[in-house]
Formats: sequence, structure tokens, C-alpha cells
Amino acid sequence: MNWFKKLKDGLSKSSSKITEGIASVVRKRKLDDDTLEQLEEILVSTDIGVSVAAKLIARLRKEKFDKEISDEEVRAALAKNIADILTPVAKPLDTNKTKPQIILVVGVNGNGKTTTIGKVAAQMKQDGKKVMLAACDTFRAAAVEQLSVWSERVGCKIITGEPQADPASVAFKAVETAKAENIDVLMIDTAGRLQNKDGLMEELAKIVRVIRKVDESAPHDVLLVLDATTGQNAHSQVEIFKNKVAVSGLIITKLDGTAKGGVVVALAEKFALPIHAIGVGEGIEDLKPFAADDFAKSLMGLE
Repeated sequence: MNWFKKLKDGLSKSSSKITEGIASVVRKRKLDDDTLEQLEEILVSTDIGVSVAAKLIARLRKEKFDKEISDEEVRAALAKNIADILTPVAKPLDTNKTKPQIILVVGVNGNGKTTTIGKVAAQMKQDGKKVMLAACDTFRAAAVEQLSVWSERVGCKIITGEPQADPASVAFKAVETAKAENIDVLMIDTAGRLQNKDGLMEELAKIVRVIRKVDESAPHDVLLVLDATTGQNAHSQVEIFKNKVAVSGLIITKLDGTAKGGVVVALAEKFALPIHAIGVGEGIEDLKPFAADDFAKSLMGLE
């Protein structure tokens, strides 16, 4: 199955909500105030955000008001304007910055962080990169085990510590090892216990301080993994992590499990952080670089 088809299928919960809603209010009639108001409500219901919905409807009003229009024409106009919002943030992860490139991966437990690291590592290995993983969520045995399974599957080295070891010490050891072994990319998995927010943020800040003793330019990327099914809650997660560790880009997972796919557009408009990749399934090939046009068309149910 090609990626566009997979993306379209993955976003079907979000797109069907939009396409059915638009079809129910636009029946080849003139685009009036009442129709525009209903269209705005449909967009907001997909977690696209109130301000984005208002912008999209304002542009639709300017372009098409009082003209006879079909539901497909409405979806095409919206897709074009959504793509305009997304294009500036659609940036694949650059893994050729330096060597070793140290990537700190952060996010709330349950967002798919460890799985995402495994998938990205597998893709980099396929591209000929020498990859290493570091398991710095030392308080959750399951997280270390999960990352170890991925390291075996990918065929890359993993650095772990004793259970409940200081995460910063594991990160320090990993950076030293990556330098010594001529590793291209080191991906560091971290804890995500948001219920102990202050403790977690101090732990992440300490990891950054400690790895800078080995490489003062590290980390070269700080990736925040978000779960699309959380919808508007993703905004508060970006705020929390962005304020404590300099988040450089986003990866958004589980878009196939939600009707809240509009949240991607809301995040792009609000934070303007690069969206490196999105996930629409369990397989390694189900995580792909984010493409603005493809996403906008899929969200609007267009071919």
C-alpha cells in the first residue's frame, strides 16, 4: 500500500467526521453566513482549534462567499488553506548535522515514545546510519525492556543502567560510548511521569547538563512525541516540555486511532515547531516524514 493511501486510511476517523459534516450543510447552494457558521463548528469539533477554524472560514468567506459551491469544492479550498498553514513546519528530521548526533526524546508515558524511537532507529539503520540507543527511563523496567527489544530488532547497541540508576549517568555513559565507537546517531529515551512534573523536568534538565560535559553542543535535537488521541491536551504538553527543555521538533503518533486529527493543524499554527514525522499504525513503515499537502488532502477526504 502506498503512503498516501495509508495516510488517508489512517486519518479516516477524522476525515469522515469532516466530510460527512460538510456534505450535510453544503448541498450545492450559495455559501451564506449560516453555512459558514456550521462549517466552522465542524472544523472545531476535530480539534483544529478555534483560531485556526476562524482563519480558515474567513479565507473561505473571502474566496467563495455568495457563490454556488459543492461540498467537494469546500473541502478542496479548506485543504489548500490548511496546507498553507502546515507547509512551514513540515520538515524531515535532519540526521546529518554532526557525529555523533545526540537526539533527546521526551514525552508523556503512553504517547508511543519508546516505539517511535525504535521505528526512527530502524529507518536510520536502513539508511546506512550507525545507531545507538540509551534507556534513561530507569525507573520503569518495562520501558528498558521495550527499548532493548527494539535494539535487538533493529540490530543496534543499547546502553542501560541498573534499575533505578540515575538517568543522567546512563546518558553520560551513552554519549561517551557513542563518541568512542564512532556512532552516527544516539537516541536517548527518557521518563514521562507527568504526575510528578517538577521532578521529571529537573531530571530532564540534569540529563542535558550532564551530557554537555561530554559534548557542549548536545543535545542536537529534542524531539517531543505527542499522542494525537489526546487532542487539545497535546497543547499543554508542548507548553510544559517547551518551557523546560528546548523542544526542537514534534513527532505525532496514533493518528489512526482518533477523530481529532485536526490537532496537528492547531499545533502547527500555535507553536510553529517543526513536525518531523507522523504515525498512522503499528509498523515501522507507518511512521513517515510529515508532508503538508498529503496531510491536508487526507484530512479533507480528497484524492
